[in-house]
Amino acid sequence: MKPFLIFQGPVATRSGYGDHSRDLLRSIIAMNKYDIKVISLRWGNTPMNALGPDDSDISSLIHTQGNLPSPDVFVQVSVPNEFQRHGKYNIGITAGMETTLVHQDWIEGCNRMDLVVVPSEHAKNVLLNTVYSKMQDGKEVDKLLVRKPVEVLFEGVDTDTYFEIKKHDYQKLGDATIKESLDTIPEDFCFLQMGHWLQGDHGHDRKDIGGCIETFCKAFSGRSKKPAMILKTSHATFSILDREDMIQKVENIRAHFKDAPNVYLLHGELTDSEVNLLYNHPKVKSMVSFTHGEGYGRPLAEFSTSGKPIISTWWSGHKDFLKHSVRLVGQVGQIHESAVWDKVIIPESQWFYVNYKFAQKALQDMYSKYKNQKELGRRQKYYITNNFDLKTMDKKFVELFSKYVPKPVSEMALDLPSFDSMELPTLQKAGE
Repeated sequence: MKPFLIFQGPVATRSGYGDHSRDLLRSIIAMNKYDIKVISLRWGNTPMNALGPDDSDISSLIHTQGNLPSPDVFVQVSVPNEFQRHGKYNIGITAGMETTLVHQDWIEGCNRMDLVVVPSEHAKNVLLNTVYSKMQDGKEVDKLLVRKPVEVLFEGVDTDTYFEIKKHDYQKLGDATIKESLDTIPEDFCFLQMGHWLQGDHGHDRKDIGGCIETFCKAFSGRSKKPAMILKTSHATFSILDREDMIQKVENIRAHFKDAPNVYLLHGELTDSEVNLLYNHPKVKSMVSFTHGEGYGRPLAEFSTSGKPIISTWWSGHKDFLKHSVRLVGQVGQIHESAVWDKVIIPESQWFYVNYKFAQKALQDMYSKYKNQKELGRRQKYYITNNFDLKTMDKKFVELFSKYVPKPVSEMALDLPSFDSMELPTLQKAGE
């Protein structure tokens, strides 16, 4: 009889946490060591329609009615302040923090688990380096810090889903909707920016999408020939109101520039295969990210498989895998009050701010010297597919289970003591 494992996470959602949850769950299923049940949770306002007909390996495990017994192993994918103990052995998996500090509730949550798993060295260091003082009568009586083991398990790229499509093969794909949409763009050179447009004043949303658009406009406004930007974004939903709000935000920035370059909004659901078609479209030449911070930076990893160059900040989680890219300089500074998120992004923390003048020149160089920059993309593709793919992640996950998760009694070898051979006396009947 296999030990019982409960996996709790947003497995059905279209979100970064949802993608990661599905990858981790499939990795555990492939171990073939556990009787698994899944508790599917929401993730904010993100859609819960990510599981299709081909995902029966996950949907068939989702528990919908009644209580479950206490498991041998409980795996929870969430933010740490929500971590709870429900099993004999408890694993908390989180994307970690994009800033320099975590809230004390996160530390307490980590300490409720037996093992904490994060996707990057940055996320690990932030958890381990955040320390609070416990005070009594004005004196420090103890320290609040993470006292449980924290291990790094990167988010592996599925190279069966994300891969380079050569230009001549791309043109043979037919009438794919995303291809048709991008074919209508008149510009031959497009930068791609992806990510949720989250809370924060201009320049202070976590991805700094507004600052990136403004810098792009400064770099190319007034030129007779200029590139375009494709912006794949939303707040958290794919509603018409959300789309109109995104359009208005973009136009509010472009309105400050005369003859500004075009910014095309891509809003709504895309399948993984459609995202790969987006990455590989011949008009898409480079991905750009002004992100203030990442727990990992999954789109940057997935785009790397296209073999096209990336312009990005050089701070936080994506430093682990983004070895070959145009690295934007800047400085670490205080979080703006408009970006504060209760018990998540705390006001005392810091994150990275791009030097916009440097970034403007980087965009111009990528456009005017693209042939020279393409080698970065080729090198990054080789690096990501050989070191950060899904199979390598699966292997490391198995190693973490073997190292930390107690084996059930049925799998434990019994070391019995050995004895020297003994000669027993011959027995005779009485009277003989």
